[in-house]
Amino acid sequence: MASVEVPLIDMEKVDGLPEELVKAAEGCGCFRIVNHGVPPQLMAEMKVVAVSLFDLPKELHGMSYIGRGLITPFFESLSIDDIVSLDDLCDNKLDVSTHQLETIYKYTKAIREVAGLIGRKLMEGSGLEGDLFDGWLCQLRMNKYHFCEESVGLPGGLLHTDPSFLTILQDDENVNGLQIVDKLSGEFVPLDHVPGTLIVNVGELAKVWSNGRYYCVNHIASCIEPKIRFSIALFMLAPKDKKIEAPSKFVDSDHPRLYAPFDYREYVKVRKSTREFTGGAPDLFKFTPN
Repeated sequence: MASVEVPLIDMEKVDGLPEELVKAAEGCGCFRIVNHGVPPQLMAEMKVVAVSLFDLPKELHGMSYIGRGLITPFFESLSIDDIVSLDDLCDNKLDVSTHQLETIYKYTKAIREVAGLIGRKLMEGSGLEGDLFDGWLCQLRMNKYHFCEESVGLPGGLLHTDPSFLTILQDDENVNGLQIVDKLSGEFVPLDHVPGTLIVNVGELAKVWSNGRYYCVNHIASCIEPKIRFSIALFMLAPKDKKIEAPSKFVDSDHPRLYAPFDYREYVKVRKSTREFTGGAPDLFKFTPN
């Protein structure tokens, strides 16, 4: 049996929230949040937009597209990088309606605010000050899984850890399938939908930033029933103009610095070229023992 339950964290909690978030990041590397401040109506509208975008021609200007067959026959995705303002979306010349553009912007802004709160509380829980994700790159990604009778019991994507600091995920309220790997038992733990919550996954860059303290969780979406499944994820990636490295607070004689500072684009390039998708990419930047 799995040895770790996925925590449910109340973001309106007054006392102990920073410590609870740090404990979850160090523990199973995944948690659900409630009372996060994103209106249910906005979440519902964003899903409607995501569903409609997949019905458009795939030559969409301003979006990155991964088609079916590149990862698995059942998976495709659309993503938009670094949405900071509505003008960013307009400048990308997305061939969608004004309402769709506004919904994408409002949703991204709301989730970024949630990420900002989590980042500040993680800093506080670690004895640090400041806005962790101020000015960071982000990516909004919409996923569609074409699950059918033939795909039941099969993976919808690859087992992987996220190439981000953290990922905030709106899962499908109608179709389950997301699973994480329990770091102690190695068993898969299902993350069935919980109404009103968002899922937060700790990524590889959080492991580096915390000098190995945080756990980057392996996860996968599998087909458990023959229904189309959607998910919407915001990835908090990395600082725009700074290298990824652990603050000196995490480094001492008992905890020597594990990773050499690196540029995010360099990390992504190395991760792709080595195909280290299940948590091994940060180890490629570890200091070599003398």
